[in-house]
Amino acid sequence: MWASMVTTIVAAAFAAIAAAQAADDPAAPPPTKPPAAQKEPAPPPSVTVIGARDAHGILGRDVRSAANEDMGRIVDVIVDREGTVRAAVIDFGGFLGVGSRKIVVDWNALHFGKVANKSDSITLELTKEQVSAAPEYKEDTPLIVLGAAGSLRPWQYDH
Repeated sequence: MWASMVTTIVAAAFAAIAAAQAADDPAAPPPTKPPAAQKEPAPPPSVTVIGARDAHGILGRDVRSAANEDMGRIVDVIVDREGTVRAAVIDFGGFLGVGSRKIVVDWNALHFGKVANKSDSITLELTKEQVSAAPEYKEDTPLIVLGAAGSLRPWQYDH
């Protein structure tokens, strides 16, 4: 057993000495590296310029009814699998976030005609009573979307 271990250690030592001598030999060819894969540069991204008066962010915006009643604020936007905006989640009711609940309204029930600056509100085509009666939104459950009167459009639901 000892003889076998000594033989292994001696063989490893000779291999290390041979490797060190090869590294010191200037005539020895340098070790080769595999060629790096040539990557083609990515094309530049497309760029669209939107004027500051032509588009505005809506998260956190106040929502008011046509009768100028406070309806809450937009806290999320719901998109379908294709990325089409379908609805908005509004934090409705309560005072300073206490006692409020989230409801989902159809995107087409919102009107953005008066959003020239951040203090302008978005108009919801529903009454406070209609929104009060809406079921609460809970993530990872089927959405019940409250739409404007006369605009019932079924949304395909996959289990």
